[in-house]
Amino acid sequence: MAKTDGKNLKPGTRVVTAGRRPEWTGIPGQPGRVVSPAVWRASTHLYEDSAALADGPKTNEDGQFFYGRRGSPTQWALCEALTALEPGAHGTMLYPSGVAAIAGALLSVVRPGGTLLITDNAYDPTRSMGTGLLKTFGVETKFFDPLDLDAFRTLVAQGVQAVFLEAPGSLSFEVCDIPALAAIAKDAGAWVLIDNTWPGPTGLHAIELGCDGTVNALTKHVGGHSDLMMGAATGTERLYRRLRRTAQQMGQVVSPDDAALALRGLRTLDVRLERETQSALAIARWLADRPEVETVLCPMLEGAPGHELWKRDFIGGCGLFGFVLKTRDADARARFIDALDLFGIGYSWGGFESLALPTNPAKDRSVASWPPPGVDPACTLGVRLSIGLEDPADLIADLEQGFAEMERA
Repeated sequence: MAKTDGKNLKPGTRVVTAGRRPEWTGIPGQPGRVVSPAVWRASTHLYEDSAALADGPKTNEDGQFFYGRRGSPTQWALCEALTALEPGAHGTMLYPSGVAAIAGALLSVVRPGGTLLITDNAYDPTRSMGTGLLKTFGVETKFFDPLDLDAFRTLVAQGVQAVFLEAPGSLSFEVCDIPALAAIAKDAGAWVLIDNTWPGPTGLHAIELGCDGTVNALTKHVGGHSDLMMGAATGTERLYRRLRRTAQQMGQVVSPDDAALALRGLRTLDVRLERETQSALAIARWLADRPEVETVLCPMLEGAPGHELWKRDFIGGCGLFGFVLKTRDADARARFIDALDLFGIGYSWGGFESLALPTNPAKDRSVASWPPPGVDPACTLGVRLSIGLEDPADLIADLEQGFAEMERA
């Protein structure tokens, strides 16, 4: 592999080259090395002597053997690669799921008696964390409309420790003005975190836009094959030190086998996302012309709400988007989804296979309105699609026969 400092490499090159240090892919003193770090399975790390044992606790960085909870070259390589994909980041911590990463990040920045602001269109487990776990720790959570900057500024002025963003919003796919929200929060001294799972680490450089850290469910795009559970939090040096301390105090660790799977998925992330994005756009355009569809919820779509912000801030897209049906009959929606052959019915997304899921964002809103402006208020039944690597023509044909079945009754 050519020698490079990696600073000016494009994301597609970084996913291939990052996290492949010679000391992690070869044997010291021996010629040659392998392409990917080996799977280092170990709970016990041995020391040369008592003096080395005594020196062990003096350093706490990736790359230093200590004990299995602090990882091995397999986990360290993944952390280094994820950090390299986020300009301005200092380090990354791994967690056994995306939700665990959200919890680890929030617990690193909020304290009893403080206030946390969560975007009203956040992933439901994130909302539940604010109203459940963090509430028991004495943290007050308030939800805000991510599209209303004035109302957000008023909330922040009342005092806040941290702000948690998500863009696009879960289920409803609004795109907020990340730099503006981050600037308002930072001016008030608040931490700014963002769930970056939709675009993934190659699709949005959130730290450059003003966030302190990003959370990614590696279960999704990075894993890419629907066969692992993992999350990551990546941050500036100031945040990373807190993330590391909190994760270690909670005993958070991922298996080296899963880390190796995530590394393998990472290497093809860029090309998979490009294919999924192109297919999703083709399908979204087709859906926009269907008489059964009230509106398509896809910021990548020309003319859609949030499209200009997506073009300004995002580097890439993904295969996840939604649409709202004109029908008010939940049974009709069920007939549509059940008739699909190439789309599986299931949670998660970002794998190689396509999925469909019924949605109703209204039940997960405290402040922001649903349906969005311009949509018939009676139309609340949504469908979320995760577009995989199948041929988009086949997926469109499958959706077409699903609509036919929906209307048949």
